[in-house]
Amino acid sequence: MNDSTKSVWGGEEKYLIGGSTQVPIVSSVVFGYDDVEEWSDVILGKKDGYIYGRYKNPTVEAFEEKVRVLEGAEASVSFATGMAAISNALFTLLSPGDRVVSVKDTYGGTNKLFIDHLPRFGMDVSLCDTTDHEAIEKEINKGCNILYLETPTNPTMKLINIARLSKAAHEAGAIVITDNTMATPINQNPLQLGSDLVVHSATKYLGGHADALGGVICGSKDLVHKIYEYRMINGAPLDPNAAYSLIRGMKTLQIRIQRQNENAIEIAGFLTKQPLVEKVFYPGLPDDPSYELAKKQMSGFGGMLSFSLKGGLEAVNEFLPRLRFAHLAANLGAVETTVGPVHTTSHAECTLEERRAMGIPEGLIRYSVGIEDSADLISDLKQAFEYIENKTIV
Repeated sequence: MNDSTKSVWGGEEKYLIGGSTQVPIVSSVVFGYDDVEEWSDVILGKKDGYIYGRYKNPTVEAFEEKVRVLEGAEASVSFATGMAAISNALFTLLSPGDRVVSVKDTYGGTNKLFIDHLPRFGMDVSLCDTTDHEAIEKEINKGCNILYLETPTNPTMKLINIARLSKAAHEAGAIVITDNTMATPINQNPLQLGSDLVVHSATKYLGGHADALGGVICGSKDLVHKIYEYRMINGAPLDPNAAYSLIRGMKTLQIRIQRQNENAIEIAGFLTKQPLVEKVFYPGLPDDPSYELAKKQMSGFGGMLSFSLKGGLEAVNEFLPRLRFAHLAANLGAVETTVGPVHTTSHAECTLEERRAMGIPEGLIRYSVGIEDSADLISDLKQAFEYIENKTIV
């Protein structure tokens, strides 16, 4: 199957009941048995089945299977949110004294885990400059249990060479986890590039409609089962109603991503010509530092871009409210264009000093391109720029 067919049909056949063409929402928290011996076999894992909603649920499993098919993984497990997926993976696979190597400008919530929470449990974390692969390799060689990658990064759209760093990590005996939220399985498949696990905030592009929270991890059966067992005790399962919404959203994943890819490259090109724009961050631009790697590693450049304005935060505060076809909100990956400054979106949890250390300017705008007509989005941006020029803010 190609991606568009996987998005529609992947993982659903087993869960269609009574001739239905759509996966049903199974709301029951518990599942009963007439035979105690069979019930016991299911609890012990000797037989497949359902016991309790915190363990497994048919609707949730259908979502997990669809993502598994798209990522080409052996197994998958879902969570209530993307951050639940990330934190469960890290706390499953790490112990006191273990060492994590990652990069400085991961998503703000992930960064908080690295700088505030893992060290409290006696875990060492080394954060490197995102595009300095030699520095990352040096840190891996000092000792590494987990190499955690995010590519493209949120919100600066920097790329990391997954294949190169996965090779170095495996030589050091480390497990590689890659956050693929920004790229999606349509634009990038980290497992094929050497990553051991791939994680998504399903809330974003997978669902695509900003109406359901969720997270998911894919990878080998062994690693995923370990994480599943931790999640079962930790208690962060995906709700079946959210799973249904995510399944429905994923049916249009391929066509949404294709449209967002097309829109983003047009808008990025437009932004590079604007005198009030200081810098555009998008790997699809030929002069972007990640362009050559993006062509090699990705099949599409993605629907997210960011750009910094001359005039800093003052200009941002004037510019954003002028946009008509964009929600000013802390989300990305939806069918509607969504925008915001980093201090209220991706890195709201971080201090100004922490954002500066990550190389994120305060005048940066994160622009998640929707599926609207690109001409309308560009016209909308144009009138907002004209408004600022007339006010002579810069």
